[in-house]
Amino acid sequence: MSKAFTKEDNPADPLDGRVEEEAPRRRGGRYITPEGFKRIQDEIDRLWKVDRPKITAEVSAAAAQGDRSENAEYIYGKKKLREIDRRLRFLSKRLESLTVVEPGKERTDRVFFGAWVTVEDEDGNESTYRIVGPDELDVKAGLISVEAPLAKALLGKAEGDEVTVHRPKGPVELVVTGIRY
Repeated sequence: MSKAFTKEDNPADPLDGRVEEEAPRRRGGRYITPEGFKRIQDEIDRLWKVDRPKITAEVSAAAAQGDRSENAEYIYGKKKLREIDRRLRFLSKRLESLTVVEPGKERTDRVFFGAWVTVEDEDGNESTYRIVGPDELDVKAGLISVEAPLAKALLGKAEGDEVTVHRPKGPVELVVTGIRY
């Protein structure tokens, strides 16, 4: 029999049969811009004040029709409520773990969290990105995560600095041509 299924008395065991509580793990603070924080709060408000009451009314109406076991509207509505509640729990926990960072409060001559950075590649093409938290990522809008290789390469740089970004296609040389907050 596997030792996993047997309990051996060990006098040196400090837990003495008790289950050890795992310490909460934290990968360091997650940062977010004020705009990103507001977007999450707005989504929570919309879910609580608009979506959830609407679905609750639909479920109540469907429940009033009788047999719930074969009532597709009732079953679908309950599923939708569970999804909304799951999303609300996720967003609420996320808000508790986030640290709002006001960009550009101290130094604006270097690239820090929340900065809009304009870079020029070797071919003379310019691109502008904003360095934001992972919860705000939106590549189409130019919002890149602070954990992205490009953002890591840009952090702490000043206008005119050259950076090498290692990407799957190979390294690329970029020059920082503008920083704004």
